[in-house]
Amino acid sequence: MNAPLFEVCLRIGDDALIAAQRLGEWSAAAPDLEEDIALSNIALDQLGVARLMLSYAGEVEGAGRDEDALAYLRDDRDFRNCLLVELPNAGPAAGPHAPIDFGVTMARMLFGSTYQLLLYQWLLDSSDQRLRDIAAKARKESAYHVDHATQWTIRLGDGTEESHRRMQAAVDDLWPYTHELFLGTAPAGVAPDPSTLRPAWLEAVSDVLTVATLTRPEDGWAPSGGREGRHTEHLSYLLAEMQVLHRAHPGAMW
Repeated sequence: MNAPLFEVCLRIGDDALIAAQRLGEWSAAAPDLEEDIALSNIALDQLGVARLMLSYAGEVEGAGRDEDALAYLRDDRDFRNCLLVELPNAGPAAGPHAPIDFGVTMARMLFGSTYQLLLYQWLLDSSDQRLRDIAAKARKESAYHVDHATQWTIRLGDGTEESHRRMQAAVDDLWPYTHELFLGTAPAGVAPDPSTLRPAWLEAVSDVLTVATLTRPEDGWAPSGGREGRHTEHLSYLLAEMQVLHRAHPGAMW
């Protein structure tokens, strides 16, 4: 098994899978019908990337696990997604049943999708043909995700006093979790050194926050551990919901 490549596939695939699951929570709960459809489509885009990456991860591993096994039969310690994508839509400090917050979702989409877009753009020149092919598809979708989050961040940040307050609170709460996106290593030529993506990410996100009349938070406390399988309690709740049907009826087909 090519262990470094396996890790790359898991990190990208798990980020997309968990992001899709969180976005799916907005189904029939978005502010209006158009946004309900938009968020569902973005979730499907993320799920599509997750399927491609986890399928490839299974092939690289060579242990007979397919995309379903990797999605539904791993425990939280085996997931390699960043902490940012697993946080509740209600915010990092919220309990599992707290009301979802649209501002939190848009801030996370802005931060996460901007990172994904830069990652996929880099992977277009990867030495790995399969990663290049996946990135070519994912890059176009991520560009739309960034645009969608950008428009909402500006609309809410530069909107009413209440929308500005809530959008700033979402940015402040999620900012510490963005630092983990740029930690770790990657096999040379196959995937980028995560730290090299931060300058372009910081410039792009800062430009949006400025237009949205939002203040970019100061860097400080920066939780991490997701890439090594050390997650918040929120991932356990998410996986319990996502995996229950598959685990209750293993091998079922319909």
